[in-house]
Amino acid sequence: MSHRSNAPKFIISGAVIVLTLSYLAYTGVQESKSYYVTIAELRKQGEEAHSKRLRVAGNVEPGSIKRQGTTVEFILVENDQKLNVIYKGTEAPPDTFKDDSQALVEGNFGRDGVFRANHLQAKCASKYAPKKDGTSPTAPSTTPAQPASSKS
Repeated sequence: MSHRSNAPKFIISGAVIVLTLSYLAYTGVQESKSYYVTIAELRKQGEEAHSKRLRVAGNVEPGSIKRQGTTVEFILVENDQKLNVIYKGTEAPPDTFKDDSQALVEGNFGRDGVFRANHLQAKCASKYAPKKDGTSPTAPSTTPAQPASSKS
């Protein structure tokens, strides 16, 4: 008979464990979720933009990068829209982060109009993209490998 009196305890304990794990999973997803928006969309969101974790991409405006220790301030440009960004992350910006590079920042949009990023990704200004005149780009010169001669 002692087996039957323990069954409700196990069921209740199991339910508490399942509910706790479900709650932790839900809150973890909510905290890590971020929305990708353009600079124009960010400006149109109003108050809603200040309460979400966001991702914004654009080109780094030439001459706008200001480094102060581990903090980097710069301006992202997308079409005719500009966004002031302050990056304070745990890692230094990547080597590819420079004037005219494409950058993706993740963080929060402040009420002062400044985007505070804690993640920064950058692509280098592509030297392999087609030139504006339509000709193919010149890749860095390398000596081509000589084919192995086959003696049959």
